[in-house]
Formats: sequence, C-alpha cells, structure tokens
Amino acid sequence: MRLEMKISLGSKSSPLGAAYAKRSPIYQIAALSGMALLLVVVATLQYKSATQLSAATEVRLGNNLQLLMTGWHRDLYDELSAGCIAMQVGPDSGAHDAWNDYLQRYAEWSRDGATSQFAGAASASSEVVREVYDWQTSSPGKPELLRLNPKAKTLDSVSVPPELETLLARLQANSSNVQMAMSAWEFRGSSERTLATNNNRTHAPVLSSNALAGWQLDEEIPALVHPIVHHANPFNSQTPVDRVAVDWLVVAFNLEVIRNRILPELANGHFGGPDGLEYKLAVVALGRKPRFIYSSDPTLRVDDVGTFDSIMDIFGSSSNDVQGELWQTLRHRGNLAGQDWRNFSAPRWFPVIQYGPVDKPWVLVLQHRTAPVTKIARSAWRRDVLTGGFALVLLAANIGLVLSASIRAQKLATAQLEFVASVSHELLTPLSAIYCSGQNAKDGLLQTKADLAAHGSIVTSQARQLIDLVKQNLHFAATESGTNRYTMRPVQVSEILHDVRHSIGMLIEESGSSIEYAVPAGLPNVTGDLSVLTQCLRNLVTNAIKYSGRNSRVHISASLHEVKNDSREVRISVQDHGPGINSAELRHIFEPFYRSPRAVRAQIHGTGLGLTVAARMAEAMGGRLSVTSEVGVGSTFTLHLPLQNAVAKMPACLPEGT
Repeated sequence: MRLEMKISLGSKSSPLGAAYAKRSPIYQIAALSGMALLLVVVATLQYKSATQLSAATEVRLGNNLQLLMTGWHRDLYDELSAGCIAMQVGPDSGAHDAWNDYLQRYAEWSRDGATSQFAGAASASSEVVREVYDWQTSSPGKPELLRLNPKAKTLDSVSVPPELETLLARLQANSSNVQMAMSAWEFRGSSERTLATNNNRTHAPVLSSNALAGWQLDEEIPALVHPIVHHANPFNSQTPVDRVAVDWLVVAFNLEVIRNRILPELANGHFGGPDGLEYKLAVVALGRKPRFIYSSDPTLRVDDVGTFDSIMDIFGSSSNDVQGELWQTLRHRGNLAGQDWRNFSAPRWFPVIQYGPVDKPWVLVLQHRTAPVTKIARSAWRRDVLTGGFALVLLAANIGLVLSASIRAQKLATAQLEFVASVSHELLTPLSAIYCSGQNAKDGLLQTKADLAAHGSIVTSQARQLIDLVKQNLHFAATESGTNRYTMRPVQVSEILHDVRHSIGMLIEESGSSIEYAVPAGLPNVTGDLSVLTQCLRNLVTNAIKYSGRNSRVHISASLHEVKNDSREVRISVQDHGPGINSAELRHIFEPFYRSPRAVRAQIHGTGLGLTVAARMAEAMGGRLSVTSEVGVGSTFTLHLPLQNAVAKMPACLPEGT
C-alpha cells in the first residue's frame, strides 16, 4: 500500500498578526486624538500665560515709569519751591513779618544759596529765581511795583514788565481781603460756567506744607505769588495790620535757567543710563497753541505728544468741559482700568492760576528711546508666543516621529509575524514531502526502480526548494547588515539568462510554464557579480511564474538604451500575464515582508522578501529595478544595468532549449 501525500502549498496569515493589525488602528487613533488634545491644551495655556505675562510686563514697566516721573516731579518742586521756603511766608500771610524780613531772607538766600535752616531747598539754586517783587495793591490809589534788591537790600520802585501785566491785574482784582486773595487762582466766568467747571473739575491731591500754604502758581510766566497783609509800618512787623486789602509777594522764575539747566539735569538724573537717556522726554505747555518748554530730542514734535508712553500733568491743574483741546484728548486717552500710568496728574503743591475755562497745563511726556512701552511688551509677548509655539512644534514633531516609528514598528512586527508564518509554511511543505518519501522507503513501499526514481526526484526537488528558501533569507540578512562581498567582472547577458534558465528549470517543468526570449545581437557586457545578477533575475522570473498560475507564458527581453549624460544601460525585462498590481500596492512591493492582500487571500506561498532582495541586489550592482503594471493585464519588472566605459560588445547567445 502506497502512502499518499497531501501537502498544502498555500500560506496563511498568522491569526495573532491579524488580530494585532486590527487593534493597531484603534490604538493609533486613540493615541493621536489624545496627543492632539494635549497639544491644544498646552498651546492654549501657553498663549494665556504669554498674554498675562505681557500684560504684567506692561504694567510693571508703566509703574516703574510712573515712579520715575513722580521722582522727577518732586525734584522739580524742590527747585521751584526753594525761594518760597526761603521767604518763610507763613499761613498767617505775613502777620508777623515785615518787608525788611523778606528782603533780608531773600538776600541771604541769594548770597549763600541753600543753608541748613532751609531744609526744603537743600538741592536748589537761587539762579532759578529771576526777580522778587512787592506788588502794593492794598492802598486805595494806584498800585506800585517794588523790586526786592538783594545786593543793596532795598526795595526799588519799577515799572510793570509786560510779561507780568496780566498776572498783576489778576492779583489786583483779588486783593480786597485775604479770603479773596487765597482763591485768586480760580477763574470766575459766568455762573453757569463756574458751576460746570466746579462740577467737572478733578483735582490732584494737594500736598502743600505750612511753608508753602497760600502760594499760587502762574504757569505762563512762570511765577509764584502769595498775598501779604499790610502793616502800618511795612518795614516793622511789630506795627499792627491796618488794612483789610492785601499786597502780593511775587517770585518770578528764570525760564531760561529752568529750560537749559534744571530740566536737563533732572532728565539725566532720573531717566539717564550708561548710554544716555533711556527715554525721549519733553515738557510741553499745552493750550490752543502747544509749545515746548524743554525737549531732549530735536526730532520730537508737539503733534506727537498724544502718542507717547506716559503723560503727567506737572502742576496738577484741572480741565473743564471745553471740547477740542489737546489736553482734553490727552486726559481721556486712557480711561480703562489699570491704565493710570499712561496719563495722570502729579500731586498738586500749588493751585494753578486759571485765566479762562481752558487749562493750559505743563505736562511731562515720555517715550522709550527704542520703542513705545506697549510695543516692547507686545514684542516680548510675540517672542514668548513664538518661542512656546516653536517648542510645541518641536514637541509635536517629536511625538509624530515617535508615533510614526511606533506605527512602523507595529507594521514591522505584523510583517515579521506574517513572515514567520509564511516561512513555517514554506518549510513545512518540502519537509512534509521529504518525510513522506522517507516513510515510504522505510515501510518498503518502493518496490521498483521507477518508484525509487520518483521519490528521489521528490526529495531532490523539495531539498532544492529548502535550499533556495534558506539562501533567500540569507541574502536578505546580508543585504540588511551590509556584509555582502561581491566579485565584480564583465558579464555577458547570455550568461545571466543561461544561469537563470538552469536554476528554474524544475520550477518551469512543474508549473507547465513557458519562457520566451527576445535578446538582440550586439549587446555589450555588463559589470557585476554573476551569481548576484542571476539571483536577482531569478527572483523576478520566479515571481512571474508563481503569480501567473500554471501553464503561463513569461517573456524575457534585453535591450540597450541611451540615458542622460550620454551614458547607456542594458535593460532586462520580465513580463508576465498575471493579475497585475494596483497603484496602491506598487508603492509597497519592494518593502521587506510585504505581501499583497490578494496573494494572501489566494494562499500563494511566499515570504515577502523576493522583490526586496532583488531590488537591493540591483542597487548593489549599480543598477535599479522598475515596474509597470496594469490590473488584469500583467506586470513588467525591468532590471537596469549601467554600462562601464570601453566594454566590448559580444554576440547574442540564447540559452539552450529556447
């Protein structure tokens, strides 16, 4: 009884690999969704953090700027109030002082400058005071202007200077009594105007001391004035006060000294740095025709005042409801919460004399020399956002790379599982055949020489298949590790075709396939390793037979072609009439372990390494593989082999048996 052998030549995919492949997309989608959500959350938090940091930076810069401006303001008042403190006019408006007392104090201050008894004027200079006058308005007759002469210690009668006419007229109109004189700074228009002004006025905090009480400021000159009661003997404070009306002490400042010495020194002291002034600044007298009192930069323009970082009303004056004035625009430029540092009034040490319903204040305006504070904060915000965004992009790229590597690893793991299954089936088929033949021989079932020859042929054929499979795997391992060693020499195309024919002869016989050759005469030699070129082409022919089915026809052709740069190459093409390969699969056919899903379903045996090894062998010989395919028509694989210089042409030689 003869042992029957039923051997499956198919290869099935691993159930574990199939299940793993099904689960992978779910895990990948979940991982991608989680990472995308995480990146969105991180980006949102980073944006909010950068925005808050930018706002905090802007507020910090603004507060520092306001602090600098307040310090500048305090030192300016030290300069302007030095003469007033030196006069020592008390809250009683001179009830215990006579004119010779003021003259004596003024003379000492002018001669010696600040002394220890004038603590408030320690850093001031008498140069800031141009003149001190006694405006005699308490007598019923025509007022008289007396100038205090500190050198001669006399009061000299002088004519009214043109710049003082408006001020002195205002003082004369408000000299009826002390109470009226103390409010001489107020503008008194119509009752409606006064009511509107009083209702709309917002005063800065008044920080005057007893030494400065009663002083009123005229910004136009500039000058400080104080009402003085009149004694029976103006030069003897022991005589009684004999009049209800008052006189005036007028301290006129030297505007040129303020402009050319005091303001530049204050600017350097408060806003200077190692490289000069950190800010562009100016003192501007506003009104219908704004003008510069001082400017640190000749390029500054009055029209640009509203664009500066911060604006401070120096003397703390107030505006009314008149529209269209520059100060109105500046006052209401930043009414939002947290923007006080942009536009504020300094503490008000002296009331400012108002000559009309419109204030004409002096303002200090500042802007950073490089860019506005808001732009600096915005640049910092933009830098933080870009830095954080770049970091997030790098993080996303790294996550993408990790995920891509993970996907590739998963695909490789699945392919390796499929490979193990395929190799197992490929090994099982010939081993089963060899085992059955050996078992038949052991059981004495091989009685005739014909039986021995048949089973010997089976063992030989299956052993050859095992050898080819092992060689295929060894070739792949060698190309993967780069340890191949090649013997390069001129090779005839006919040699390659002959060796291919010899190596696949049994496969052709078993499959019933036929091979057609089209090799023209005169093809030159190619340079390469004969065994490698044979194995490369053998893989292509084996695939063509395997996927075309039994009794198929395979066409092998060779030709010489001109390519770019005046070089030439030999092309050996293997054409089959199988099912063809769709475009989606063409991108993957040279990848290790890749097998077409249709081939897997059709249980066509294979390991997914044949084309990979063939492509790597072609590249090792300096050539390449290309493929064209049409579904339902067939596929053509072409081996491109470049020619070396000065190669001898050889006559065509077709393999035996064609």
